[in-house]
Amino acid sequence: METSGAATMIYSDIVIAILIFSVLLDLFGFKNSLLTRPIFWSSYAIILPFQLLTNWWLTSRNIVMYDPDVISGLRVMSAPVEDLIFGFALILNVMGMWEYWGTKGVQKD
Repeated sequence: METSGAATMIYSDIVIAILIFSVLLDLFGFKNSLLTRPIFWSSYAIILPFQLLTNWWLTSRNIVMYDPDVISGLRVMSAPVEDLIFGFALILNVMGMWEYWGTKGVQKD
C-alpha cells in the first residue's frame, strides 16, 4: 500500500476510534453506564460466542477477507481482533440506544 506522504487511516485506527466514541457515548451521551453493570457483561457473554462463530465462518471460507496492511494481524478464530472490538462497540451502542429510547417512552404499542 503506497501513500504519498499523507496519513492513512487503517481499519485498526477506525475501530479504536469507534470504541472510544462508544464508551464516551455510553457514559456521557446516553448516561446509561452499561459498562458498569453486570447485566451488560452477562448479555455480552451470551452474544460473544455467536459473534465468534459467525466471524470464523465468514473469514475461514474467504467470504470476508482483509488486507493484511490495514489490520493488526492478531486473529481470534480466524477473524481479525478488530472485528471483535467493532462488534463490541456495535453491541454497546445498540443496547445503549435501546435503553435510552426506552427510558424516554419511545416504544411501539
